[in-house]
Amino acid sequence: MSAAEMWGRVVSVHGAVVEVAFPAAPLPPVQTLLAVAWDQPETLLLEVQGHADAHTVRAVALQATAGLARGVRVRATGAPLSVPVGEAVLGRLLDVTGQLRDRGPDLPAGTPRRPIHNAPPPLAAWAVRDTLFETGIKVIDLLAPLAQGGKAAMFGGAGVGKTVLVMELIHAMVESYQGLSVFAGVGERSREGHELLTEMRGSGVLARTVLVYGQMNEPPGARWRVPLTALAIAEHFRDARHRNVLLLMDNVFRFVQAGAEISSLLGRLPSRVGYQPTLMTEVAALQERIAAASGSAITAIQAVYVPADDFTDPAVTAISSHMDSMVLLSRELAAQAFYPAIDPLGSTSVLLDPLVVGAAHYRVAERVRQTLARFKELQDIIALLGVEELGRADRQVVTRARRLQRFLTQPFAVTEAFTGIPGRSVKLADTLAGCEAILAGETDEWAEASLYMVGTLEEARAKEQGAAA
Repeated sequence: MSAAEMWGRVVSVHGAVVEVAFPAAPLPPVQTLLAVAWDQPETLLLEVQGHADAHTVRAVALQATAGLARGVRVRATGAPLSVPVGEAVLGRLLDVTGQLRDRGPDLPAGTPRRPIHNAPPPLAAWAVRDTLFETGIKVIDLLAPLAQGGKAAMFGGAGVGKTVLVMELIHAMVESYQGLSVFAGVGERSREGHELLTEMRGSGVLARTVLVYGQMNEPPGARWRVPLTALAIAEHFRDARHRNVLLLMDNVFRFVQAGAEISSLLGRLPSRVGYQPTLMTEVAALQERIAAASGSAITAIQAVYVPADDFTDPAVTAISSHMDSMVLLSRELAAQAFYPAIDPLGSTSVLLDPLVVGAAHYRVAERVRQTLARFKELQDIIALLGVEELGRADRQVVTRARRLQRFLTQPFAVTEAFTGIPGRSVKLADTLAGCEAILAGETDEWAEASLYMVGTLEEARAKEQGAAA
């Protein structure tokens, strides 16, 4: 393409979708970048999404288009969007185009860049990993264990604690594994982004973390592409530096939601429940790139908003089909002040297998599930007739299930400022020992409050002895 052919002009602007005419063929390929030569201080970048006719392309804006007029000149770069990667971006906050947004110094000259669109690793290069990623959160490590190089999702409606859980996992990764974290804020509120940045600076973990934001007040193009920007940075550390990376996304549903907005603006017919017809393809293109390869792994933990608490929503089912571990957050448990409000019966993991976690872990997890499931079955009878009308065996189940529920709560480091209770990170062996003791009846005579919001069983024992004294 000659220099004369690389320039076009804006012919229409429909919110985040801009049509650009190029008088000479060939047209810029799909997923390549266009740069708008307008009179604003920042360059406006567009990404080609389709060819409307022989001379016109439809492109999605990655920044706000306010003030863009018809006839403005546009340059086709002929390459996809590329973002800075490597050690230089650690401790920095970037936007979807890789621009720094933390008011810090510029990146050094020669910082490597990587395109945001990359093919997933070939299957032959995938490394199957069954090494557990211990989070220090009792209910997750016991009932929905995560794998290094795996994908886990936190499903929950509004206000049940998804963001707090993700922030605690960042804390666990940096404290326990001394690894790198890449955080993608997809459709986050500005307040949440500011709080996370301030807290990371205060706790000293920012130096090993990259923050990438496409915020709620930005156009759908930014929210749609920001997970790919974060993924490109994580892939560089995995493939070029051979380092393990924890990739956190909050919230993946906003990525799907932004894709639906863009799909409507592009004139595509909607699919089920109004979602874009390309829903499964877009989710797969993101999730299939998250894998263990090149001797290192990207471990992904993703918060997923569940609209109206409907777990059959097409976006939720599309995302869940790619997950190894699924952690469900329950509004009912949150209302009873059981935090983290993780549903022990709905949360699952493909790793909860005796061949992976060991026979002892599997046995304890199954007994905990059976006890809690039986307690749930008995709740209607208890509500009608009371616990006294149950048989001796069922009364014992209720006693132990209520103590298990309280033992599986724990204070978080990230909520210490609000609760005044120091956070607890519990080793898997201590979690298993505590659950076994409760199931064996060692705590049947203890006050239930002694097991609430503690770390290990020893801490609960000290609390019980203090209350008795």
